[in-house]
Amino acid sequence: MHALRRAQRRSRLRRPAALAAVAAATLAATLLAPSASAGPAPASAAAPDIQVANVKAHLAQLQSIATANGGNRAHGRAGYKASVDYVKAKLDAAGYTTALKTFTYNGATGYNLIADWPGGDASHTVMAGSHLDSVTGGPGINDNGSGSAGILEVALAVSRAGLQPTKHLRFGWWGAEEYGMVGSKNYVNGLSAGERSSIEAYLNFDMIGSPNPGYFVYDDDTRLDNLFKTYFSGIGVATEPETEGDGRSDHAPFKNAGIPVGGLFSGADYTKTSAQASKWGGTAGQAFDRCYHASCDTSANIDDTALDRMSDAVAYAIWTLGTESAPPPGKVFENTTAVAIPDAGAAVTSSITVSGVTGNAPAALQVGVDIKHTWRGDLVIDLVAPDGSSYRLKNSSSNDSADNVITTYTVNASGEVANGTWKLKVQDVAAQDTGTIAGWKLTF
Repeated sequence: MHALRRAQRRSRLRRPAALAAVAAATLAATLLAPSASAGPAPASAAAPDIQVANVKAHLAQLQSIATANGGNRAHGRAGYKASVDYVKAKLDAAGYTTALKTFTYNGATGYNLIADWPGGDASHTVMAGSHLDSVTGGPGINDNGSGSAGILEVALAVSRAGLQPTKHLRFGWWGAEEYGMVGSKNYVNGLSAGERSSIEAYLNFDMIGSPNPGYFVYDDDTRLDNLFKTYFSGIGVATEPETEGDGRSDHAPFKNAGIPVGGLFSGADYTKTSAQASKWGGTAGQAFDRCYHASCDTSANIDDTALDRMSDAVAYAIWTLGTESAPPPGKVFENTTAVAIPDAGAAVTSSITVSGVTGNAPAALQVGVDIKHTWRGDLVIDLVAPDGSSYRLKNSSSNDSADNVITTYTVNASGEVANGTWKLKVQDVAAQDTGTIAGWKLTF
């Protein structure tokens, strides 16, 4: 995990900083069988029990790589490239289509590894990712060998099961996360608008085997949040919302691009409270990972139970999301004419005329927004119905310094007649930053 807790993305600071048993289902024997003998599994197959011994075997390899390469697996170092090569070889042998995506940071070549499982609807892609690099000061076995090994073993389980998902499955291992999510930002920034919209969920796993573990669930997207909470509730493990890693790991670039994100986290250098120790065991008053970003983050710095539970939860999410039916396509109306947003000025609008839709708008009207702005916290955004009724999509926030609003809002517009002229109203309520409505759309 990247070290900065709440990194500002500006050099100037102009504002004050203010299911239960499925994971234990029957595919355990299949996990140890070669892919060729497994045969295709039906799309409705239960998620396999991911064998923690297999995940730890990957961690042992990453430890050996670090030991042979100066004690780390950091960006620009031989240990990182050897780690990428290890993961890629496993995926290639399992039948994945893999690609090494290069970028440059601090004068060194970085690598993202992308692995696609053949088949599934590419317009509905489910993606899981983890950063593979360590800091220079240690081998990074929990941070983030644990997440990288966990999703690797789940990817291999997909192959061994011969899974035939309805949706397309993609896995990613990111480089240079420890320098500020450089690899994942490079990947997301290189996606076209269509490629971004095809990723319906990105799941991030950064530290899932902390030695004094907690069970934290990303709460960025309600559906994905509930997915993981359902799994852990089913095995009798309480969870808490993940806050320590907000903006500090590779889900952030995806979230900023409007892609729904979820994920799991077992804790870094925050201190476990007495209430958390009572809930989860472990030691109160001690960090979740005392070896965070240190030389002692070795293969001994792992809690097997947490690693096992988290890896099973990853598989549960991939099987659940990957094998569910894609929603039927809605009728889409779009306006891509750019509208300038004046700095600290009056509200501007962009209009869409809807016709040919019977009755009222749906209770889950999808409002896709693409607004370019250099400090999105300045913006107040409303959807205005044909009769003038206004639905607030976004309030201003002096603490939200990120660029752009590229996301999809869901509005209960069931009380509105569908046909007519709808407007997106945007106002910049503070000085110094500018923007443009690049486009927006309504999906009925």
